[in-house]
Amino acid sequence: MKLPKFDDIASINHITHIESLSSPNSFMQDWFWAKLSPSDDQPPPPAKREMSPPPSQPTLTPQFCFNERALRDFLRVSRSTIDDSITQNLNALLTPAKKGFNPSMTTTRQTDYGIKGQIEPEKCRSFQNNVLFPSWQSRSDILNYCAGVATSPDPDDPDLLLRQGESAKDRERVVDERLDPYSARFFPREARTESLAMLLRNERGVERIIRSRTWGLVTERCGGASVKWEDALDRWREEQDRNR
Repeated sequence: MKLPKFDDIASINHITHIESLSSPNSFMQDWFWAKLSPSDDQPPPPAKREMSPPPSQPTLTPQFCFNERALRDFLRVSRSTIDDSITQNLNALLTPAKKGFNPSMTTTRQTDYGIKGQIEPEKCRSFQNNVLFPSWQSRSDILNYCAGVATSPDPDDPDLLLRQGESAKDRERVVDERLDPYSARFFPREARTESLAMLLRNERGVERIIRSRTWGLVTERCGGASVKWEDALDRWREEQDRNR
């Protein structure tokens, strides 16, 4: 078989190049699709910030209150969604900036938001009335209901017979581990209402601390008159009662 000469190969390549240039439609199509194809150098579009919905209030029953794990889990999830994420939730209310992203914004941590970090009053009121206060009220309803359960007689206590069977001597024994490290085994059995009451006291203390911190951040970003969170929540409750 006769191989083509070098001059023939060069001639063929030259003709092919001329044909590609003489086809403007093909050239423009390649350029167009190249412009549409995503580039590895381009950053992905920023994700839309959305706040997670608070958990729905469970059915209030004595069984729910005595299930201390379920009670603590609801309070934890509710606080995590609204209060622990308050900064992210408030940032989601900000109107997106008209200017593009500036990488220099991430070089230093911004703690003083000033005017740029202020949220529109209408958005603040909507967040407080439709998200924050209902979440607080839901937790208050549960704590108040379970407090009533803890202070009521509990004939269904499974440990009631065991406590009644304890001898008077064991119930009256003074626990002094310094003298008898084994004396704690005679400590009177605790009723589940007492255990629930102790849990509620702790949770109410935690609730006051969390709400105070959350309200401080809300007033800082939303501005307006300095009002205590207790007064703001009571005012919202009064408005809810009038609208019923």
